[in-house]
Amino acid sequence: MPSFDTVCEPNLVEVKNAVDNTAKEIGTRFDFKGTSAAIEFKDKEITLIGDADFQLVQVEDILTSKLTKRNVDVRFLDKGDVQKAGGDKVKQVIKVRNGIETEQAKKITRIVKDSKLKVQAAIQGDAVRITGTKRDDLQAAMALIRKDIPDMPLSFNNFRD
Repeated sequence: MPSFDTVCEPNLVEVKNAVDNTAKEIGTRFDFKGTSAAIEFKDKEITLIGDADFQLVQVEDILTSKLTKRNVDVRFLDKGDVQKAGGDKVKQVIKVRNGIETEQAKKITRIVKDSKLKVQAAIQGDAVRITGTKRDDLQAAMALIRKDIPDMPLSFNNFRD
């Protein structure tokens, strides 16, 4: 029986490379000389550090451009609040989404079941498996999911015929 998995998985190697390139650019740019601007990547979290809010925005812009060049969707980034970090420094933690949350998984299964397509959706951990009898129904389900959930960078893998 044909099936595929709907997942939300970033390429973490490319994310790390983009963060490293951002750190390198921060070190060489003239407007960041003598400031505490920095960026770190640890445990699927990117930490931006700067002297002021506008500096965090500049570092974030550099990061998004580097991620875009490496074909990593910026919708994987879940931005946190700007926090004071001792003295006059501020920091922001950006989480890299990995896996589909249960609310989103329930929404995907509801969309598939309400579509009247001859496919079934089942939540399996942090992925949603879609099974059906015909390949065309599965492709229609993929198009439906892409159209109805634009805010998540979903990908489809493990397609079995």
